[in-house]
Amino acid sequence: MTDAVGSIDMPDAQDEAAESKDSKKKARKGGKRGKKGPVGRLALFYRQVVAELRKVVWPTRSQLTTYTTVVIVFVVIMIGIVTLIDSGFSQVVKYVFG
Repeated sequence: MTDAVGSIDMPDAQDEAAESKDSKKKARKGGKRGKKGPVGRLALFYRQVVAELRKVVWPTRSQLTTYTTVVIVFVVIMIGIVTLIDSGFSQVVKYVFG
């Protein structure tokens, strides 16, 4: 007899246990990364960084200009708000402790 998940002869828990034992043995061997020294690992890291940078969708010049303008305007507005709040607090402190 079988059920929807597995057979009676070999339940899923035993399947997973057998697979995890096999995967642990494979992981201990180290693979490509375990056989390389520090220089090899550094070269692998560099190659992976370059590969990831090739995947990046870089903004166009007009997008970059727009984003930069939005950030500068936002920062200027925030500076103004913080300046107003700071001036208000300083006036309150002068009034209270005068």
